[in-house]
Amino acid sequence: MSSGLEVWKAKLVQLPPSERAELAHFLLASLDPEDEDVEAAWDSEASRRVAEIRSGTARGRDADAFLAELRERYP
Repeated sequence: MSSGLEVWKAKLVQLPPSERAELAHFLLASLDPEDEDVEAAWDSEASRRVAEIRSGTARGRDADAFLAELRERYP
């Protein structure tokens, strides 16, 4: 790695965790910009789910049972 990159890394690691997380998200997003259609589809899905929750039509699952299922599936 270049010495310039090492200098940046030494400075950036001193940022608070929330700012490092924001920077990490920005850098990862810059590597593979999201397709606008995909982002619009996710926005639409999120809005649909929020509407289901607010209207009372969403079906929930028991958190303990769900987590147990995940632990079984992914030990």
